[in-house]
Amino acid sequence: MYLYSFWDNIVAWYYNIRWIDLLVSIVILFIFLAFRKLFTRYLFTFVLRRFDGHLAMLRWLQAFERPLQAFFTLIGTYLALRYFMHEQWTFIIGIDRIYRSIGIILLGWGIYNVSASSSIMLEGMSKRFGLDATSMIIPFLSKVLRVIVVVLVITIVGGEWGFSINGVVAGMGLGSLAVALAAQETLSNVIAGIIIILERPFSKGDWISTPDIEGIVEDITFRSSKIRTFTDALVIVPNSKLAAQPITNGSQMGKRKISFPLRVALDSNRDALSRVVSRIQSQLETDDNVVDDSAMVKFNEFNESSLGILVQCFTKTAAWGENLEYRQYLNLMILDILEEEKVKLAYPTQRIVMQEAEASS
Repeated sequence: MYLYSFWDNIVAWYYNIRWIDLLVSIVILFIFLAFRKLFTRYLFTFVLRRFDGHLAMLRWLQAFERPLQAFFTLIGTYLALRYFMHEQWTFIIGIDRIYRSIGIILLGWGIYNVSASSSIMLEGMSKRFGLDATSMIIPFLSKVLRVIVVVLVITIVGGEWGFSINGVVAGMGLGSLAVALAAQETLSNVIAGIIIILERPFSKGDWISTPDIEGIVEDITFRSSKIRTFTDALVIVPNSKLAAQPITNGSQMGKRKISFPLRVALDSNRDALSRVVSRIQSQLETDDNVVDDSAMVKFNEFNESSLGILVQCFTKTAAWGENLEYRQYLNLMILDILEEEKVKLAYPTQRIVMQEAEASS
C-alpha cells in the first residue's frame, strides 16, 4: 500500500512538470555558461589587450575577473530558476534574497582584490609619500582596507536578511574601549611603530645604535623591532622604547670618521716630530680612500709622559669592515714613518728628581 502511494506521487510529479519551461530554463542557463566561457577566453583577453597601456585599468579588470565569471553563472541560474518557478512567488522572494546576497559577496570579492598591497591605488600612495619596499605602511593599509571590506559585506548581507547590527556595533564599541584600557602599552607600541614606519629613521638591514643597543635591523613590525647585535644575539625592542631614544643610523653615513691621538715619547727630537706630522698629513691628503680636505694631523698637546699628535680624517666608505681595513693600513703606515724618523711611541713613565739639601751653615 505504501509503495503504491509513493509511486502515485512520483507519477503525479512527473506529469505536473512543465517540460517546456524546464527546457527553456536549461537553455537560459547554458547560454550564460557559454557566455561565461566566451568572456573568459576571448572578450576579457581582448579588453586586456585594448587597455595594455593603462596600468590602473588593467589592475581593476584583473581584480574583478573571477568575480565577473561567477556573476555570469549567478545570473544564468537566477534567470533559469525565476523563469521556471514564476508562479511560486514565495519561493521567488527567497531566491531574490539569496541571489542579492551572493551578488553583494561577489562585489566585495572584487573590491577585496583591489585593496591588495600590490594594487595600483596603494602603489600610487607609496610613490607619492616616497615609501620603499621595506616600508610596512602599505601592507598595513591593505589589511585595514580588506578588514573594512569584509565587515561591510557581512553587515550588508546581514541587513538583507533582517539582522539588526545596532547591538553588535554597540558591543564592539564597548569591547574596543575595554581593550584600549587594558592594552595601553601595546597601543603605544603600535603608535610608535607607525611613527617609525612613516618617518623612516631606519629600514631593514640598517646598522643602528642607541644608548641601549647596537646592531643590524632585521625586521620592523607595528609592535616591536628585531635587531641583530654584533654578538649575533637577536634583541626584540618595543617600538615605544626605541622611538623615545636618540637613534644613530650608521648605514646612512656617506663617510666615516677616523680620529685618535698618537702619543710619542717626551724626548722625541723636535725636527723628527715635525717631519712625522708632515709626512702623515701628506699621505692622507694624497690617499684616494680619504675624503678631500678632511685630513688633519697636528701636534696638539703635552702630557705627563708623552707628546700628543691628533690624527683625524674621513674615509669615503662608510662600511664598517672596509673602514677597519683602512684603519689597519693607516696604523701600519704610521708605524713605518715613526720607525724611519726614529721617533718612539710613548709608554707610561715616571721621573723622580732628587735634589741634595744645602748644608747647614
